[in-house]
Amino acid sequence: MIRLRNQSKYRAQKTTVDGITFDSQREAQHYSFLKLQQRMGLVKEIKLQPVYVLLEPYKHPQTGKKVQGIKYRADFLVTYPDGSQEVIDVKSEPTRKKEAYVLKKKLFESRYGQAIKEIL
Repeated sequence: MIRLRNQSKYRAQKTTVDGITFDSQREAQHYSFLKLQQRMGLVKEIKLQPVYVLLEPYKHPQTGKKVQGIKYRADFLVTYPDGSQEVIDVKSEPTRKKEAYVLKKKLFESRYGQAIKEIL
């Protein structure tokens, strides 16, 4: 069952599938696609919203104040029957080009040695 909610500033509508609310219809559709692949035996596991640490919290060298770390939250972590994994992020063209996302993508790829698969 799919239900639509409010739109974001990028015109994305929150959408609920199987009791899970996604940030956009596109993300919900990709989840449905992954679930179908899982039923067909092409996908072993789907993890929603996995979080990756890009920079650990630290103390500022001059002030000694704690500085918040940087985390990246992907849309999906998909594990295939052969054990390989894929990090997937469903993006619209405007959000794909945002500076914060571009920087986090570079940090993720550098730290984890893995590309992010972008679904546009």
